[in-house]
Amino acid sequence: MVGTIDYGIVKTEINKKTSICPSCQKQFECGTGTGENGCWCEDFPAILEPDSNKLCLCKDCLKANIQKRISEYVHDFRAGKIINDAPNLIGNKKTFIEGIDYYIENGRWVFKEWYLLKRGYCCRNKCRHCPYGYNDR
Repeated sequence: MVGTIDYGIVKTEINKKTSICPSCQKQFECGTGTGENGCWCEDFPAILEPDSNKLCLCKDCLKANIQKRISEYVHDFRAGKIINDAPNLIGNKKTFIEGIDYYIENGRWVFKEWYLLKRGYCCRNKCRHCPYGYNDR
């Protein structure tokens, strides 16, 4: 199946294909979904190291890998080992992903560290998952 991606002025054709996740062996569609540029995976933060030798992961496995990498990133940020470049990462701005940016507790959204980091500053509202250390004061 072929779809069209609109990159502003230039339109590019991509192949939408069925893939097998190398991690869980689950079948999934690649090149389809809500991603702004044609693939659902583009909604996720670009925090993993790109590797052209690796095959695409299904949504669940990609999410799990990204959650692990975000946990490492938050730890390194809090320890002062890295600066926060989350606001600059591609795939970050418009989409909220449950389990990455927030979770739902008693019908309410609770923002996680990644959402707060990609916002780029501490709001000083004592957010439960504040990565800037405001809750520690």
